[in-house]
Amino acid sequence: MLRTIRHFLEMIRFSHTIFALPFALLAAVMAWHVTSLNVRLYNSVLDTREGMARATPMLEVEGGGPGDAIRRMAAEPYERAVAFHWQELLGLLLCMVAARSFAMSVNRLADHRLDAENPRTARRHLPAGLLNVGQVATFAAACAVVFIVSTLWFLPNWLPFALAVPVLAFLAGYSYAKRYTSMAHLWLGAALGLSPVAAWIAIRGLYVLHRPAELMPTIVLGAAVLTWVAGFDIIYACQDFESDRKAKLHSVPVKFGIAGALRLAAACHLLTIALFACLPFVYPFFGWIYWAGVAAVTVLLVYEHLLVRPNNLTRVNAAFFNVNAVISLGVFAVGTLDLLVGARGY
Repeated sequence: MLRTIRHFLEMIRFSHTIFALPFALLAAVMAWHVTSLNVRLYNSVLDTREGMARATPMLEVEGGGPGDAIRRMAAEPYERAVAFHWQELLGLLLCMVAARSFAMSVNRLADHRLDAENPRTARRHLPAGLLNVGQVATFAAACAVVFIVSTLWFLPNWLPFALAVPVLAFLAGYSYAKRYTSMAHLWLGAALGLSPVAAWIAIRGLYVLHRPAELMPTIVLGAAVLTWVAGFDIIYACQDFESDRKAKLHSVPVKFGIAGALRLAAACHLLTIALFACLPFVYPFFGWIYWAGVAAVTVLLVYEHLLVRPNNLTRVNAAFFNVNAVISLGVFAVGTLDLLVGARGY
């Protein structure tokens, strides 16, 4: 029994949950922070009272305009930097772990024949016979049920429950995308990029229904995650260039060659840095600590690309796991610290 459990955890690479979970938690901290200030963040609010000719990022609270909101925030005493609720945190953790475990199980089911033909993946649990198709299918179904049930944790906010099945369908679709399009890397990025958006909806859902523009900060954060994941997934896919070409699968390395793929991965990561830099303009609570984090992410991404060369892919795993784990945990740490420290200046 314990061995089977270990095989399941190895199959879904539970440790790789670290790539998406910190960004979902950062979005949760951002949402709790907004709630603690009784502030709604909008992408663009046109303040006609002051005769502004263009839309600018603004803050608004109940019973006042954008200007009144900022003045009111300055006058109110500091209470809590983050309106943390452990129930919401537990719900987010359950949803994230269940959703990712479901997605990885479906991926292993979809690819088990392809994995058997690829020397790099032939020792995975299904092709190696450590687990069978029935076991993995049952596990995937159980994860789907846990995910759907976990969304009920956020009631009376019914949006997570209403969106649960579409989210699972989107996550499952990635596993089949590379059979039809080389955009599968972006699909994977979008799957992980949904995590901060979903976390915000889980916490601020009823406000989002009233003002959908409130989602803009997590859309920007999710887009940064999308391009970041797509970039390192393109790098990772370079290892399977020959196997994917033989199996007639679509991937960026197969379509553009390894050198071209690495250039496209670098372009994705340039967009990642730009999007991280844009986040404070739609979520103006971040300060210098966050900007220091953006600078560190830039250095780490440059280092990641220095590790990999078209004629030398031996350090792909170091680039894939070590550097990206530091990035995800680091962005969460600096973003949360900035909000906790910066809130005392309001």
